[in-house]
Amino acid sequence: MAAAVAAAEANGHGRGGAKRPNLVPEARRPRLGAGRGAQDPKRGSRSQRANSRPPSSMASCAEPSEPSAPLPAGVPPLEDFEVLDGVEDAEGEEEEEEEEEEEDDLSELPPLEDMGQPPVEEAEQPGALAREFLAAMEPEPAPAPAPEEWLDILGNGLLRKKTLVPGPPGSSRPVKGQVVTVHLQTSLENGTRVQEEPELVFTLGDCDVIQALDLSVPLMDVGETAMVTADSKYCYGPQGRSPYIPPHAALCLEVTLKTAVDGPDLEMLTGQERVALANRKRECGNAHYQRADFVLAANSYDLAIKAITSSAKVDMTFEEEAQLLQLKVKCLNNLAASQLKLDHYRAALRSCSLVLEHQPDNIKALFRKGKVLAQQGEYSEAIPILRAALKLEPSNKTIHAELSKLVKKHAAQRSTETALYRKMLGNPSRLPAKCPGKGAWSIPWKWLFGATAVALGGVALSVVIAARN
Repeated sequence: MAAAVAAAEANGHGRGGAKRPNLVPEARRPRLGAGRGAQDPKRGSRSQRANSRPPSSMASCAEPSEPSAPLPAGVPPLEDFEVLDGVEDAEGEEEEEEEEEEEDDLSELPPLEDMGQPPVEEAEQPGALAREFLAAMEPEPAPAPAPEEWLDILGNGLLRKKTLVPGPPGSSRPVKGQVVTVHLQTSLENGTRVQEEPELVFTLGDCDVIQALDLSVPLMDVGETAMVTADSKYCYGPQGRSPYIPPHAALCLEVTLKTAVDGPDLEMLTGQERVALANRKRECGNAHYQRADFVLAANSYDLAIKAITSSAKVDMTFEEEAQLLQLKVKCLNNLAASQLKLDHYRAALRSCSLVLEHQPDNIKALFRKGKVLAQQGEYSEAIPILRAALKLEPSNKTIHAELSKLVKKHAAQRSTETALYRKMLGNPSRLPAKCPGKGAWSIPWKWLFGATAVALGGVALSVVIAARN
């Protein structure tokens, strides 16, 4: 061992020498920060910085600074020695200090993306003033239109709906044929409230109410409150509704849809329920007739007749049947009056005939049937019917006036027909005046000439037949 120490001192690697041996193998030296140094061209790699620094006091044993003499025989190579304590720690501390210096020195690093560059003033850019001027001259974009609150039901602006309180989640809308219950508040355009009905019940689609309700309620949810503005044509029209609603009045309706249930099964209705339902429909028809809305009136009367005449699975008493028959006669009479106003003469005549089948002496049916026949020009049939009605009620001035008018029209019709027949056979009014010497048996020369021609033709025909025989 003493020989080995002496050899080491001879080579300049002793403790007191100028250089201290580095017993750490080259392969086991840490290379911390190599990647970071390679990425920064300004800073350079660690190996370059190492070359630029002054040589370290610790040199590698694989690369000695001075040529060394060959080791004596029997001395093992240095790389087989164990690493001394404190040598690797010193190297690690030196590397950590270098890393801390590199991490602290951020002056040469590029700026981070989230830090942002300082904004460049627009005045430095070419054309900035021109762009600013053009931007000031451009009109500001119009604000987006607000969502429409009013729903135009028919598309003509005359019937609109606005939801005030929406229905609860999951609520459904009523359909045609269901019976609905609404709370209705009716006001004029100036805000004057003219009507309020807390529990208005009607069948949807049966024209039981004004058209404004019949068309707007199907667009509401159960539990919803809506405001409906309607023109007079969808309300009470030119007649209005005395005494509160004037003619040609547009209305504001505040409607709350409370319930909507299915309509009744007509076959399962009792006699009294049928009577009540038919009476409601008849009253609705009367209201439409008073407003001169004859189409809706005829529809309501049809529904009333349908409720009366539909088949029943429930037994009815004799009194209920008689009551339904009386109600049917009234509805048929009113239906005939509506059809007569609409110039539906055939339908009106059929309705009157149905009434007369049940009550042959019904004065209204007789009068309307005679009037329908008169409208069709059947004066010869209408006059006897009106005379029968007048016989049942001689004091009826309306029947008197209509009968007198028909008699005059019938006389004028007969004179017109006589003149037409004469014109077809030859008009004697165009002949010259009769001579005083001619008797009553004088015959016009046209008729005489015609009779002579017929006689000659008959003689010729008989001669030909005889020649053939």
